[in-house]
Amino acid sequence: MKKISSILWGLVLIAVGAIFALNALNITDIDVFFDGWWTLFIIVPCTVGLFTEHEKTGNVIGILIGVFLLLCSQGILRFSVLWKLLVPVIIVIIGLKMVLSGLFGNKANEMLSKIKESGKTPKTGCAVFSECKLNYDGEVFEGAELSATFGGVKCDLRKAVIEKDCAIRATAVFGGIDLLVPENVDLKINSNSIFGGVSNKAGARKGTYTLYISGTCMFGGIDIK
Repeated sequence: MKKISSILWGLVLIAVGAIFALNALNITDIDVFFDGWWTLFIIVPCTVGLFTEHEKTGNVIGILIGVFLLLCSQGILRFSVLWKLLVPVIIVIIGLKMVLSGLFGNKANEMLSKIKESGKTPKTGCAVFSECKLNYDGEVFEGAELSATFGGVKCDLRKAVIEKDCAIRATAVFGGIDLLVPENVDLKINSNSIFGGVSNKAGARKGTYTLYISGTCMFGGIDIK
């Protein structure tokens, strides 16, 4: 993903530089500073994120906001109409995301439910306006529920004992969660995010067992390392 992101941003910079050069040589006369040009600072990063980030919902919403603002700046739409249309569209997008997640299931949530049904209790970590650090060195790990609200959670599983497939449900609301995962597990990620996202910095891997991660972010982020 990092390579794709670098390539896309490189192409954007090349295009911008080429336009300025062609204008300077009087070969073209492209008005770079058109009405609403500033909306590109919203549209372009969200478009790049659409191709490079695991979570798409926030980027789709960002693109819609940027396009609506551009149309208003161009006089095609009125700003009063913008807010009437934008809020319903965002609600519909979030609803569709939730429906699709429900239809295709969420393995992490299913596994955590089974752990509770068996009489066991998943490990927990919660940070509200605070910081929480969890370390499972030498411990058998089956599952955990993590939440960060205006705070941060760091969960270190690098030396945990993993004897079968396991799961983590992580929720970040105006906060952040760092998951440090071992190298010998495969990762399966399912996420729902609004103006936030799950970043898999650990990359693709092949392991004996699979760690299923369900991430929910609202103005927050989850980093998997």
